[in-house]
Amino acid sequence: MKPTKNDTHAIVEFIDVLLREGAIIQADVIITVADIPLIGVSLRAAIAGMTTMTEYGIFEEWDAAHRTRTER
Repeated sequence: MKPTKNDTHAIVEFIDVLLREGAIIQADVIITVADIPLIGVSLRAAIAGMTTMTEYGIFEEWDAAHRTRTER
């Protein structure tokens, strides 16, 4: 058996799938000092290519406004 090298890189494949399929990341963070909660942060991010975003109804208005502004 001889080792083979794959021409595609994992990070390139990951970014390709991420932009094509998209992902939603949700995280809740609580910062505490001496077991006393001080700050709470709730984060939610949608990551995808613009084509995928508009297919799911995210940024549709922004995309339409941007396209009409660009056509002028």
